[in-house]
Amino acid sequence: MPVALVESLDREGRGVAHADGKAVFIPGALPGERVEYAVAKSKASYDAGTLTRTLRASAARVEPRCPYFGTCGGCAIQHLEPAAQVAAKQRVLEDAFRHVGKVRAETMLAPIHGPAWGYRHRARLSARYVPKKGGALVGFRERRSTYVADMHSCEVLPPAVSALIGPLRALVERLSIRDRIPQIEVAVGDEIVVLVLRILAPLAGADEAEIRSFADAHRVQLWLQPAGPASAHPFHPLDAPPLGYALPEYGVRIGFLPADFTQVNHAVNAMLVRRAMQLLAPRPGERVLDLFCGLGNFALPIARLGARVTGIEGNAGLVERARENARASGLGAAAEFTVGDLFDAATCARLPACDAILVDPPREGAIEVVKALGESGPGRIVYVACDPATLARDAGVLVHVKGYRLAAAGVANMFPHTAHVESVALFERH
Repeated sequence: MPVALVESLDREGRGVAHADGKAVFIPGALPGERVEYAVAKSKASYDAGTLTRTLRASAARVEPRCPYFGTCGGCAIQHLEPAAQVAAKQRVLEDAFRHVGKVRAETMLAPIHGPAWGYRHRARLSARYVPKKGGALVGFRERRSTYVADMHSCEVLPPAVSALIGPLRALVERLSIRDRIPQIEVAVGDEIVVLVLRILAPLAGADEAEIRSFADAHRVQLWLQPAGPASAHPFHPLDAPPLGYALPEYGVRIGFLPADFTQVNHAVNAMLVRRAMQLLAPRPGERVLDLFCGLGNFALPIARLGARVTGIEGNAGLVERARENARASGLGAAAEFTVGDLFDAATCARLPACDAILVDPPREGAIEVVKALGESGPGRIVYVACDPATLARDAGVLVHVKGYRLAAAGVANMFPHTAHVESVALFERH
């Protein structure tokens, strides 16, 4: 068997080594380890390996807490100590800046991190009725597979939600449409847990009674989704409190629907908002744009600090709920929200003048926004990113073409035990 020294982790949490001039990707291997591996797939530029033996273990290697780790695809690096996970993610960000954007942050910020367990406040659980495995399965999919992991708990879900996996399996088994329920969406707010059952066939009367009984017994609200996301609607109880989370530091509450985008980690999100406000430093009298504003997660704190903020978002439903959140927090006069396609060059060319921009795009990044900035562009840009590669790409344009400097950057461990890298960066005019 070949032997390799693992150098780093890739964006999927696999160990990266080099042998015979090619990169070798080895799931389960950690930086600094000397490992034995078997070649599972060989390509011209890389090999995919399977870890067969660890000859010299990393000091940061730990015993995974979850009994399903390695089978379940929800986590990739539970075998790496949490502080080392954060350090690895910071290196991913630095490498992306260096190799993709050809830039370097003047200051690397201290990483943001919070609870390592029980943090995941939203999740999409798959459901399958598999008689050969004893009945219904509810959980995340197996690693690199469409099969549902045979699990009864989840260490990254809040304990109360993890405890529902077994009862949910039993509920699905009791329903007449047990083989027509492909997924269960989980959304956790400060006051309520909502479960959205995706149903591909109508419920029978007995099914409805079972679902009501489940909701009452476990003090959750059940929604039904018979078609696309827009078809999701509350089923029982109808008088449950609405979903929402608070940002007490800024005196705002963000209300949302189960299918709306929210950060999965409420504790880290609150710290990320604080970091973004420190970097952006909005002042009374300033005009700020919040691009890809979603529900107002950053816009409302900006408004609370005294600036006039305009949020722009492509999803009309999110825009309407952002307006509602602004009104409910007493910020309706300071924060306005509008629908706009920020992937469209013409839309970005018409963005209003401002003193500062906060941008929080999806994985595709904000390249059209960046390209549209002119010589009179804002003095400060805070960029919150869920993909280090697209952040680095856009940083390259901002620094090498648009005249900004990358003043500071750092990571936020939004998804502990996964390879996901959330980051924030500050760009300033020279």
